[in-house]
Amino acid sequence: MRTGGSLALALLTIASPAFAADHLVRDQGGYAAAVKKAAPGDRIVLADGEWRDFQIVFTGTGSADKPITLTAQTPGKVVIAGRSNLRVGGKHLVVSNLVFRGGFSPTKELISLRRDSKTIASDTRLTGIVVDNFTNPDRRAEDIWVAIYGTDNRVDHSWFAGKGNAGVTLAVIRPKGQGDENRARIDHNYFGPRPPLGSNGGETIRIGTSDESLSDSKTVIENNWFEKCDGEVEIVSIKSGGNVIRGNMIVESQGAIVLRHGNGNLVERNIFFGKGKPSTGGIRVINRDQVVRDNYLEGVTGTSFLSAIAVMNGVPNSVINRYHQVANARIERNSIIEAGRITFGAGADAERTASPVSSRFERNLIVNADGKDIVRNEGDVSGLAMAGNVAGAVKLERAANGLLYPADATVAAGAPRDLVPLKRDEAGPAWYPKDAPAAAAGRQIEAPARADALAKAVAASAPGDTIRVAAGVHRVLGPVAIAHPLTIAGPRDAVIESLGVTLFQLFPGGSLTLRGLTLSGAGAVGTPRNALVRAPQAVSTFNYRVTLDDVAVQDLNAPNFDVYAAMPGTFAEKVEIRGSSFAKISGAVVAAVSETGSKGLYSAEQIEIADNSFAEVATIADVARLGTDESTFGPRFVMTGNAVTRGGKVRLSGVQSVEIARNRFADAAGIEVANSVGAPVVRISDNRFAATPQPKVTKLYPQGTPDVVVAGNVVVGRP
Repeated sequence: MRTGGSLALALLTIASPAFAADHLVRDQGGYAAAVKKAAPGDRIVLADGEWRDFQIVFTGTGSADKPITLTAQTPGKVVIAGRSNLRVGGKHLVVSNLVFRGGFSPTKELISLRRDSKTIASDTRLTGIVVDNFTNPDRRAEDIWVAIYGTDNRVDHSWFAGKGNAGVTLAVIRPKGQGDENRARIDHNYFGPRPPLGSNGGETIRIGTSDESLSDSKTVIENNWFEKCDGEVEIVSIKSGGNVIRGNMIVESQGAIVLRHGNGNLVERNIFFGKGKPSTGGIRVINRDQVVRDNYLEGVTGTSFLSAIAVMNGVPNSVINRYHQVANARIERNSIIEAGRITFGAGADAERTASPVSSRFERNLIVNADGKDIVRNEGDVSGLAMAGNVAGAVKLERAANGLLYPADATVAAGAPRDLVPLKRDEAGPAWYPKDAPAAAAGRQIEAPARADALAKAVAASAPGDTIRVAAGVHRVLGPVAIAHPLTIAGPRDAVIESLGVTLFQLFPGGSLTLRGLTLSGAGAVGTPRNALVRAPQAVSTFNYRVTLDDVAVQDLNAPNFDVYAAMPGTFAEKVEIRGSSFAKISGAVVAAVSETGSKGLYSAEQIEIADNSFAEVATIADVARLGTDESTFGPRFVMTGNAVTRGGKVRLSGVQSVEIARNRFADAAGIEVANSVGAPVVRISDNRFAATPQPKVTKLYPQGTPDVVVAGNVVVGRP
């Protein structure tokens, strides 16, 4: 019996595989040692805490049933900070539950699924990864947060938000000469707010580049949640073939899913909720054999390239990186409800003359409550067959899934009734919150009219505070540093007099509202290019806001003295000026011409000037977006209900949306609008021009299709 027992034990030992091991490591040296000895089935566990300046290299060869895993001791309690990154190379590897926060990558890729060009990851999974504002402080420094190389890799249940610098959030990389199928899977991730970049290069997801776009990647992007992804006009940029984009939720996100390059892609069962937000788009179709079906779009406002459905014109015999003609597209059974536009032949111009061919637009439901026809043909649409579409006055009811469908169930058009919208809590890791804690109500801080009182009050303030300046004259040498959101308010007889070159200097993270007081430059130094409010002077990824509400600004007499001045490498989400008066201003009220490059950079996304008076003001607004790039939303410029006398030049170049309406100009300098590429929209209407030049609208390039209406204006006298 002893012999038999010994033999059985020996046989059991031979048949049993080695036990998998957990290696708990507490420092970088311990990690390096653990990686060297990790075997299939092992887990390398990073101890809870902050791991700073950690350039992680994770390599190994696991197996399908026994991957090698790098993970956190406790999900959410291992934070990778400082100058850190992660390179993964090998086969059957898993990385899970790490948080990247409080730093940025020292290299061009934060998480790379390759160690180097010879050690690529395959059959590897990233799950429960958080990248939270892990962004290079230089908005122009380009990097990629997740770079997927190799084949059969998956990124799932992860969290990405707050990328403020240039570069794609997540990209499938297909190097030139390597056009093999990737078969990547990107699913159940939360792609949270990404602020407008103000230039090209702000995509959330990109699959490939133009170099290998005529080969298939066969990547699947499904069941992800995109929320306020506003980086640029392409939220998802497809630059390869054979991909599937399915079951995603796109919520309040400026931009569109764009089939930019590559053929034979499928876009199906996605749900877009624009909620009326400007520049929310849908699906843009380019190239051959694209299928767009069973999608639901509600409340998207975009037009032209950002239309709910945009079918583009192509370039005849296009080179690989331009616009190939649409051919054999199938766009069917989509619901387009309360949308701004559907555009066929989008982008038609002197270069893009190849209209869609052999394509079909069938059984789509198009309903706006006001009955407005939202379909626009910008080119020849004879190659786009229409059949079975339902548009106009159709009664809709909201179903249990939260979507609108025809009350008459026999209507055979639109998205299927079995759509199941992804829930927000089904995307991303369950243990990491999607919403920041609510900000506490700001304090009220008093600033008496005596030396340094305002500067001291600002220095003692916290985000969201309001500083109330007392009546009297506050003489300020400046600059007063604004490093967080702050309001400065007072009665009109509280006069803040600027004595220096800059009164309020914004720093990264700062925004400023001025309300109800008076600003004067009567005592300022005589140097040129003074400013009352100056944008951050260091390149910054923190977008900011400037608001002037019910203020009086006077006597900015030094040469070219501006009220608000933008700076290169910084970006204003909004500049708003309402109910205010401006008198004797030698410079510009809004000076937003600091970006001088040719790549479509600009300084402010939205500028609104409403219900103000301007007298003896040299320039009301000088706004520029230079170059020929078409990948940005703005600038957007609105000027309504103002009274302008003596001076008041309005100079706009490359602005993508212009509304100048119901203003009164008397002995004024006039309006100059120069359109560039894309599809700029210009509306100059119902203004009164007395002894003022009529508006001048020009076109800078042969490319582009400006939409210009100058109508209903009254011209009195001669300038």
